[in-house]
Amino acid sequence: MAPGDEAAPGTPGTGENLCRQCNGTGEYEGKSCPVCDGTGKVIEGIGGA
Repeated sequence: MAPGDEAAPGTPGTGENLCRQCNGTGEYEGKSCPVCDGTGKVIEGIGGA
């Protein structure tokens, strides 16, 4: 899991989303994004209630 992930891939009630730190590019300030580990994606909870 990347530091920005809320859950492991495949966890029910979660899905991929673009990393807010790097806007999905995988890079931040010329380096690999520390939030998504350079993937540009994070796993987050979806839905509500």
